[in-house]
Amino acid sequence: MMLLCLLSLSFALVFFRFGAGSFPAAVRQPEPPPRANFRPSVNAPHGRSAVQSPSESKMKPTELFNALVPNRRSAVVLGGAGAALLGFGLCYKYLRKPEKVVRVGVVSKLLIHPLKSGKATSVAAAECEEMGLKSGELRDRHWLVVTADGHTVTGRQEPRLVLVSLTCEGGQVCLSGPDMEELRFPIDQPENPVISCRLFGDDVQGRECGEEASRWLARYLGDDKNLRLVHFEPEMKARRPGDSKALLQKYQEGNINGTERCPWPPLVLTEQVAYPDVGPVLLLSEASVDDLNSRLEKDVTAERFRPNIIIGDCQAFEEDSWEEIQIGSVRLQRIMSCDRCVFTTVDPETGVISRKEPLQTLKSYRLCKPSERHIYKSSPLFGQLHAVKRTGVLHVGDAVYKISH
Repeated sequence: MMLLCLLSLSFALVFFRFGAGSFPAAVRQPEPPPRANFRPSVNAPHGRSAVQSPSESKMKPTELFNALVPNRRSAVVLGGAGAALLGFGLCYKYLRKPEKVVRVGVVSKLLIHPLKSGKATSVAAAECEEMGLKSGELRDRHWLVVTADGHTVTGRQEPRLVLVSLTCEGGQVCLSGPDMEELRFPIDQPENPVISCRLFGDDVQGRECGEEASRWLARYLGDDKNLRLVHFEPEMKARRPGDSKALLQKYQEGNINGTERCPWPPLVLTEQVAYPDVGPVLLLSEASVDDLNSRLEKDVTAERFRPNIIIGDCQAFEEDSWEEIQIGSVRLQRIMSCDRCVFTTVDPETGVISRKEPLQTLKSYRLCKPSERHIYKSSPLFGQLHAVKRTGVLHVGDAVYKISH
């Protein structure tokens, strides 16, 4: 096969370099005869020519070829181009490095966070779309709490948001929380205004969910809070975290300060999301959480770190090295590590923020490399952000495969 590819390419190069003139005259086809000068005969009915056109007479194959391609050099060049394309295709198919597929774990849990900073919903299966996980009418991080002027409110400012559950069924949203009555309202409310919101310095749209939802949030978080609940709809313009002023500033500061350059993966610049911080899928392993718990006085759960996919049957922090993975038909491409903040100190069971653990312990052993300091600064890394290269359906129990080339 290697010989065939080389011969095809050599054949093409000869044609392009020398053309038809490089071949002996004995094998050249004769020049096509000049075409007849068609003149209508006065005796021909209805003005038809007395001389038959080539289409009306039986032509030999060589005459037909000459009529279609009168320039022999052009024909040779076209043939050479075809040979070159064929040779290139065969070389690419048979000489490219095959993918190496290694089983590295299993999906132990799938989590969808419909409300940013809200309570997670555990599902047995989920569609993995370009903008994240979806189960029925639930989409990951497609609802957001904002202030009256559109600034994002998360669990960093309002820790009790982690206890708010947002579910969807039959075209209806259900909001629930501790000591609160459930509130139901339609998912689609086209009569409500679309407002501009601010998320990490970026503008993003959201449709207001109505006054009842605002009053519900005020009762839950405090009557002095003038908060709005907004919903990201499919036709709205998605965010591009790679355009984030905050991320761009980190990158530029590294270059200005002369730090060794650590380029962004291309997907950081092209990936689109609704209300997640950076990437559409966050992945974390059980073993990494176990390793952290071995250093803490009190155990924490994986849910505290708000991942979408929790992986079992692997080594601690093995997920850091998975640049590309496949789960079922889904392909995920690593974007970057997830840098952690004070939000990790909010207990998802109580809604209480300690501002200490597990963040302090993570900082003791999970800091970035010096070459990446201009990106992550002093934030510890825990979990990996992924882009969706190929969509599909994920199931709990699916095997996870590492793809390398």
